Amino acid sequence: MGRTNPTYRDALRAIEDRWATFRRALRSRDHPRFDQLFAYARAHADASGLLNHQNPLFPALLSVDLEQERRLDELEARLDELEATVDGHEPSAPDDDAGAGG
Repeated sequence: MGRTNPTYRDALRAIEDRWATFRRALRSRDHPRFDQLFAYARAHADASGLLNHQNPLFPALLSVDLEQERRLDELEARLDELEATVDGHEPSAPDDDAGAGG
């Protein structure tokens, strides 16, 4: 017996297929960025599939947000280290509440 419902990964692939025309219309320099957004969504496909949301685009967008937030945190930590090096100080310990909104 086959599946009655497509998997989240199938749904994500269908979303990417629907956006293929948009991707082709982008400047070629933006193609890797576009592809990276879907790579971020695929990286969280297990969690997104468990959510079983009616609209699979919503967990895909949240996955992209999570990955971009992670990258921002990494870049901010790197910037702190570089600033500390320039100022002649040791870098401070990362703030566990960074970006927690309060």
